[in-house]
Amino acid sequence: MALPASLKSRLRLPVIGSPLFIVSNPDLVIAQCKAGIVGSFPALNARPAAQLEEWLIRITSELAEYDARHPEAPSAPFAVNQIVHKSNDRLMHDLEMTVKYKVPLVITSLGAREDVNAAVHSYGGLVFHDIINNKFAKKAVEKGADGLIAVAAGAGGHAGTTSPFALVQEIRQWFDGPLALSGSIATGDAILAAQAMGADLAYIGSAFIATEEARASAAYKQSIVDSTSTDILYTPSFTGVAGNYLIPSIVAAGLDPAHLPGSDPSKMDFGIGDGQTKVWKDIWGCGQGIAAVKEVLPAAKLVEKLAAEYAAARKRLAA
Repeated sequence: MALPASLKSRLRLPVIGSPLFIVSNPDLVIAQCKAGIVGSFPALNARPAAQLEEWLIRITSELAEYDARHPEAPSAPFAVNQIVHKSNDRLMHDLEMTVKYKVPLVITSLGAREDVNAAVHSYGGLVFHDIINNKFAKKAVEKGADGLIAVAAGAGGHAGTTSPFALVQEIRQWFDGPLALSGSIATGDAILAAQAMGADLAYIGSAFIATEEARASAAYKQSIVDSTSTDILYTPSFTGVAGNYLIPSIVAAGLDPAHLPGSDPSKMDFGIGDGQTKVWKDIWGCGQGIAAVKEVLPAAKLVEKLAAEYAAARKRLAA
């Protein structure tokens, strides 16, 4: 198991801040990268489409300026998430921007395509594909993905149902490339545990929703602080693909968590429209690890907390 030097040499912690639909934005990404972890955002968060180029200009320029001032500890690389699903009619435009600005890491999800991987590889970028089972992992690597993100049980958003122990174990029987693990990781101890299981990186999302830079409502952030794993519901009702959501947000939207309607996975809606209940905007995605989140912090402070916990966990085990 080995991470590419372009990643490993620039990380303070072996962590990717996962791309949070609607929530991730340049402020959060830049803060994460300066703090020493990979910051990421979904390309679809930039709306209208023309805004994506503005975001990429800002992120690349601000991180370059930071690196020039801090050559001894430069920022971590950033990543853009491309949703490779037939309902995403922006993919080709967003991929063109990704290539133009040479995004270091591209995270693909909801589909694996050779042409997308080839486009990223054309300028030396890396592609990590997120998967929920071993079957999809093999398909992703066959189509040219450089690394995998194992989205295990308990992860926020479109999570799988397989235990992280089982999923990492199955993948490591045949794949020795870069592997990130997602699923209820919200402490430094959990980051070390992910590595102990065989992953190279921890993939952390929900904890970063409750940061000052995140583009989430104050109510969303507070709900994460106030909630635990018992407040999470796993359902396909909102997008057609099963995911984890905060029950308080479902109730607040006037819905009964025990009696939710079905949904068609072929008609996924990536809109964030106003005037009606919308998944992600009103129905809040969240993973099961949020009991560790006790307050809303600046992203850099959260990374400091994770780093201290990670160091303490390593020292405790070494003893």
